[in-house]
Amino acid sequence: MAGAPVRSATSQSGKMKKDESFLGKLGGTLVRKKKSKEVSDLHEEGKNAINTPMLPSGTEIHPEDTMLEENAERNMLDPTSRENPKFKDLQRVLIDWINNELEEDRIIVKGLEEDCYDGQVLQKLFEKLSGRKLNVAEVTQSEIGQKQKLQTVLEAVNELLRPHGWSIEWSVDSIHAKNLVAIVYLLVALAMHYLAPIRLPEHVSVQVVVVKKREGILQTSHVTKELTSTTEMMMGRFERDAFDTLLDHAPDKLNVVKKVKYLKRDSNLQKALCLVPSYFTLFKIFFYTSLHQSLVTFVNKHLNKLNLEVTELESQFADGVYLVLLMGLLENYFVPLYNFFLTPENFEQKVHNVAFAFELMQDGGLKKPKARPEDVVNLNLKSTLRVLYNLFTNYKNSE
Repeated sequence: MAGAPVRSATSQSGKMKKDESFLGKLGGTLVRKKKSKEVSDLHEEGKNAINTPMLPSGTEIHPEDTMLEENAERNMLDPTSRENPKFKDLQRVLIDWINNELEEDRIIVKGLEEDCYDGQVLQKLFEKLSGRKLNVAEVTQSEIGQKQKLQTVLEAVNELLRPHGWSIEWSVDSIHAKNLVAIVYLLVALAMHYLAPIRLPEHVSVQVVVVKKREGILQTSHVTKELTSTTEMMMGRFERDAFDTLLDHAPDKLNVVKKVKYLKRDSNLQKALCLVPSYFTLFKIFFYTSLHQSLVTFVNKHLNKLNLEVTELESQFADGVYLVLLMGLLENYFVPLYNFFLTPENFEQKVHNVAFAFELMQDGGLKKPKARPEDVVNLNLKSTLRVLYNLFTNYKNSE
């Protein structure tokens, strides 16, 4: 009886060793397979790292940006461009403009991405600017409804802008995806087309990261997007008029006109030729000077009635006072002094005066001036001449 437990213990010990040996073999096999898989994954990761262009430092790709179909691509704003002071300033100007336009609708925009993606603000803005009522639902909560509204709004916008040479840099998907670059492109186009009374920052460009999927691999590249150029070039997108034709024959630098005014008193022709490269250019300068003098004569013909005289168009109309008084004289009415600042003290008051003069022009049946009040106040000679030339062509025969 005493030996039985011993045999049992020996037998059990042998069985445990056998089990341990089996588990060890099984575990070793699993470990080898796991290591083999790790090596394979590491090899594949290294291969992709070699074949895939490196992402720019600081660029964050969200999971949804990697879920692309073959040959599809997605654009993202580079983080460094998002912090660009000029880009931020452009957004601020656009936000202030929208809030001013939609003040009666009690709409307040705080951020372009979050407030413009669903089409509600864009619908109201386009209706206000164009005077058209779009056939869309007022409030849409679903994604399908929002995209349908965007589709209607963007179709109307594209139909308006495309004939004027605008490149369509936005789409329903990009706007709804809160693509800030696409939204800014759209708003800048609307602001420029409708001659918004704002001053857009010049030379605003951003870097966009383009992610493409080729043969299952994500490829990235940087593309520079120009959102605004110079004020003069942006103004050039508008429909041309007779004054534009005159500008085509004018010297590139309008301030040369001021030099010629003094040269006309000098008999030394050689001195004049030092300023210009050819006789043809000299002819253009004197032609343009003639126009300049005609405008001076025109405005003084009427302002002299108030014992006022203009010698420098660029500076004396910059505060808007003479412009308001001139409109009253041309239309034969007295402009109440409480409607404008007779002695403006700052930039805002001067802009108010010029903008008020523009309203008087429209009340008199003239088209809205192409120039912006801010440009006249900032001593932009071309903008000032454009405004005065418009008055000259409409009132040149008035007494």
